[in-house]
Amino acid sequence: MTELETLRDLLDTGRVKLGIHIRSMNSPGSPVYDWKRNIALPAALLVASFAATALIHFYLGAAILAVGMWYWLAKVQPRIRDEVFDRSAALALASEAAFDTLWQKGVLSLFSELPDGTKRAATRRDDWRAFVRSLPPA
Repeated sequence: MTELETLRDLLDTGRVKLGIHIRSMNSPGSPVYDWKRNIALPAALLVASFAATALIHFYLGAAILAVGMWYWLAKVQPRIRDEVFDRSAALALASEAAFDTLWQKGVLSLFSELPDGTKRAATRRDDWRAFVRSLPPA
């Protein structure tokens, strides 16, 4: 069993938690970045706000902008964050090469709380394989 398969099992059982730097993965150039999800709604919101301001009244444009910003921050952003996490985790766990690439970029981290209460973490400067091997068996 490879370290990646062991890591998948540890993640499935909840003994290890995978951390992903969402901002890095939700940026242009990232393999999981979806520009349509990040640009379409804010652009439509601005166009609607400007149109309402120009055609009807400033207060209506400001109200549309305020309600749209609230909706974006309260409803859309958390959903985008969860989707980026899911796509990033699927990409990272697809192969050791993908996991190594994302690990070297500093996008991934691992966290585990041992049965005795000791907390351990591994980040970019640590060896994730050694971290997985060092965890006690279930």
